[in-house]
Amino acid sequence: MVKLSVIVPFYNVQHYAPDTLKSLRANAREDFEFVLVDDCSRDETPEILARAERELPGAVLVRHEQNGGLATARNTGIDRARGEYLTFLDGDDWLAPGYYPQLVAAMDELGCDFIRTDHVQCTGRARAIHRVPQGRRGVVLNPREAILPADRSTSVDYAYAWAGIYHRRLVDRGLLHFTHGLRTAEDRPWIWKLHREADSFAALGLLGVYYRRGVASSLTQIGDVRQLDFIRAFDQVIEETARDPEADKLLPKAVRTYCAIMAHHLGSIERFEPAVARQLRSLSAAALKRLPQDVLAQVMDSMDAQRASRLRRLRRRPTATARTVTV
Repeated sequence: MVKLSVIVPFYNVQHYAPDTLKSLRANAREDFEFVLVDDCSRDETPEILARAERELPGAVLVRHEQNGGLATARNTGIDRARGEYLTFLDGDDWLAPGYYPQLVAAMDELGCDFIRTDHVQCTGRARAIHRVPQGRRGVVLNPREAILPADRSTSVDYAYAWAGIYHRRLVDRGLLHFTHGLRTAEDRPWIWKLHREADSFAALGLLGVYYRRGVASSLTQIGDVRQLDFIRAFDQVIEETARDPEADKLLPKAVRTYCAIMAHHLGSIERFEPAVARQLRSLSAAALKRLPQDVLAQVMDSMDAQRASRLRRLRRRPTATARTVTV
């Protein structure tokens, strides 16, 4: 039986894929599989993955005929995975040797639905440790209770799918798949769903994932229309949370996070092409009007003056139907 399935989407990462694959080899075990999903790369990534399929123990190569984005590629991997546990890695990141065996041992010991781990962020030569915003470590907790408080960073704000490990029962319950087609912020509805609906989780101070920031091809660096998918992602968070039995308690956190991300994009709007910038303003204004207005007013009153002012100006803006910008 496969103990762990590692799902790794790749898209045009020929410069980084060799390091990623080398680190997977340093984590290989006879009961581990590595599901390598080529999301229709157009550089030398397919050739690199073809070699890995032959040389990396446990490698399973899946190819997309069309580029579907990270969420869709991860779903492909989930559907092919056979492991008792599942985890994720991005095709431009890498691992410390022996990290996955330690992670699996912790999951065996704790027996919870999922575990969240710290990670190392790498920007050029700089290294910084980023920790799960959860003070209690190595103990099984109720994930719903880790969503709040609304005005502090909590586990739902640490939305990195690769920073953890997940039991197969989450797949069986329909909780592990991502929203098809989301090009950015795909982790946001996913992490909220896990925390609302899973039964148990734990946080560990286990370092082993090296997250590469500043990659030129990353959507976090590209100001094109795909970045606007954060609106669709957070609309889903709001819609699903509003149906929750504890919506009154949880919605302020969801609305506050949505507003913070919206203000962030508006604050760096100059990096977008003019047509996309106009659409960002229009879609954001419409999104503010869709939010529960009493909750929105409370959230803006509690935000810092600069972000609140930015959102209030947008809230007063007349809403017009945004023209769709295509890529």
